[in-house]
Amino acid sequence: MRLFDTSIRPVTVANTHHKYMNDRRVVITGIGVLSPLGNDLQSTWDGLKAGKSGIGPVTLTDPEPYPCKIAGEVKGFEAGPWFNNPKDARRCDRYAQFAIAASKMAINDSGIDDEGVNRERVGVMVGSGIGGLGTLENEHTKLLNRGASRVSPFVIPMMISNIGSGILSMEYGFGGPNMVIVTACATSNHNIGEAWRMIKFGDADAFVCGGAEATILPMGLAGFSNMKALSTRNDEPERASRPFDTGRDGFVMGEGAGVMVIEEYEHAKKRGATIYAELAGYGVSGDAYHMTSPHPEGLGAARCMDMALSHAKMNPEEVTYVNAHGTSTPMGDICETKAIKKSFGNHANDGLIVSSTKSMTGHLLGAAGGVELAACIMAMKENIIPPTINLENQDPECDLDYTPNVAREVEVKSALSNSFGFGGHNASVLVRELD
Repeated sequence: MRLFDTSIRPVTVANTHHKYMNDRRVVITGIGVLSPLGNDLQSTWDGLKAGKSGIGPVTLTDPEPYPCKIAGEVKGFEAGPWFNNPKDARRCDRYAQFAIAASKMAINDSGIDDEGVNRERVGVMVGSGIGGLGTLENEHTKLLNRGASRVSPFVIPMMISNIGSGILSMEYGFGGPNMVIVTACATSNHNIGEAWRMIKFGDADAFVCGGAEATILPMGLAGFSNMKALSTRNDEPERASRPFDTGRDGFVMGEGAGVMVIEEYEHAKKRGATIYAELAGYGVSGDAYHMTSPHPEGLGAARCMDMALSHAKMNPEEVTYVNAHGTSTPMGDICETKAIKKSFGNHANDGLIVSSTKSMTGHLLGAAGGVELAACIMAMKENIIPPTINLENQDPECDLDYTPNVAREVEVKSALSNSFGFGGHNASVLVRELD
């Protein structure tokens, strides 16, 4: 018996792997955003610049049973126009509707849907930290109250976290790598970062990548509330998310989506794409410490930022701005401050500018990194750093420059976005001006 059949011909693939990874630069050419501040990139950015809060009383479900009754909801969103067939929208969970809408915004912005693009070299990685929680709740209620036969045949595809990427791939014929990474609140940055890695490695020329989330639901409110993770400043919703402030008492849940089109630089240049920035570095690490708490000294987060700087071949002093994970939790904000100090050294207290846009949007969980990377890119484009609002009494243990309350005009040549998830999952993404 022959172990190998030498008559079988190997599959032919694009001859790109001879290049070293560092020879392939990656740029951002499209952005799509849905957030509590607006249903597109510009309205979200305008809200961030203005220091506007998108937090208010929960309206998507009855909040009365839950200790936390506030959230950052996406307002006035209609899924139908983003689907070729309105029936298809009804067969998608709210998170997937967000994913598809934001992805189409990014695709339209980038022009990657042009006829001349080789669709077999375009990948999709738009994930979700929790997936179709609303679908699971609704269909489980049907199962208990009306019997198994009443459960929707679409319940499984509606619930899984990868279906948004699958739908986009099918609709556009994008036949490149198609997958999602699920790492809680680090989901967006990991999907963007690993898409970056695959482009660098030559497995694709472009990716639609990021994250989406929709968990302002009974299970989401109950689960996070019972963990004591959410703010209960219910009588002052707009002042509830207050990263680095002594009065912070937990994060405020948000929802939405943040999606990028990233592509290899020569590929983007050849098709005449408008380039926002270079995606220069990506870091990934594990805390190896606790299920929900960050490492008390920020060791994993610091390694993550160090890796992003190393990949970008940049010194800490070359980074202008850090969009912090900054969730407004008592422990998390201190740990991230320690991590930034470890990674940036003297620059952390002498020139580095930090802010947490979660003070305005709330915490979008798996969508957070995509929306916050968009904020970094717009900060570079307009040379405006968005503020950390509600920072009235800065915690002495959080002693960096967090851009309190008012946006700041300053030249921004590079920016780093942090996302850290339950389970000790860390991801940092670094962008800079294209030279």
